[in-house]
Parts: sequence; structure tokens; C-alpha cells
Amino acid sequence: MATAFIGLGANLGDRLSTLQSAVDRLRSLGAYVVTSSIYETDPVGFTDQPPFLNAVVQFDTSLKPRALLAELQRIETDHARVRTFRNAPRTLDLDLLLYDDLVIHEPGLTVPHPRMHERAFVLAPLAEIEPDVMHPVLDRSAAGCLAGLGQVPGVAPIAKFDDGIPSR
Repeated sequence: MATAFIGLGANLGDRLSTLQSAVDRLRSLGAYVVTSSIYETDPVGFTDQPPFLNAVVQFDTSLKPRALLAELQRIETDHARVRTFRNAPRTLDLDLLLYDDLVIHEPGLTVPHPRMHERAFVLAPLAEIEPDVMHPVLDRSAAGCLAGLGQVPGVAPIAKFDDGIPSR
């Protein structure tokens, strides 16, 4: 079994229901360890769009990284995810952030996620559930990466998942 961290985001449609549905689907991919709070966050990159809801889920899985990524993309597609342009509004975004301490650079698969250390909407929920998890390239903890961003407005916890999965 490997430990994977998945970032979740949605800013179109019923964002909360979409994230809840995605978490329910993720249950079939491994044994849950913990979910973060749900954060409302300002959009990054393309800012002329609605705010996002974001969260991070940590779980143990027997799926290899590429198979896990394929399952994440299937869940996105099942939630009407359409890829139009980078940082576009979306019904659901599932990102493979970390997979154990592996570093993978393959076509279509990069682990750790290449921009996670720059994004408070990823680091805040990640540091909430596992502040000491290390970025295997930067050799910095999630909490350390988040602190390195300084004061970041527009990232606030607003809810918890209603799924029986322990939260921190």
C-alpha cells in the first residue's frame, strides 16, 4: 500500500455536492486515512471566475500512480469536467499531489504536483491534515511550504465533509 494525497477543487455547479460525490467515489480507490476541511478559495491564474471549494484527501491505495491518475480522470469526466484552457472554471478537479515519496516525471504524470508548493489552496488543507509530510523534491514540509508563501488572503475553511471519514 502507498499513501496518496489528492487535491480536490470545484467552482461550477453545486460545488459542495460535487466535492462530496468525489470523496464518495474516492472511497473505492483505497483505505481512507483523513480528509481536510473544505476551503473556499479565490481563483488563481484566470481570476474572472467564481470562487473555488478545495480540500485534500489522504488515503492508502494499492493502485500504482498511473492507474490512480486514470481513476481520478474518470471521476472528473463522470462529473462533467471539460478541459478548455489552463486555470479555467471547472466542475471538478482532482490532482495527484503526492504518492509516498516518489518523484515521477513522465508524459502526462508528474509527482509531486509541479505547482503544489506555490498554491495556498493546496497547502492549507494539506498542512491541516499532515503538516509534516515532505515535498520530496524541495525537502520541505507542507507547513513549511505554506509558511513560505506568507500571508495569503482568500483561503478559508468553511465546512467539513459529511462522510464518516475522520477529519482534523
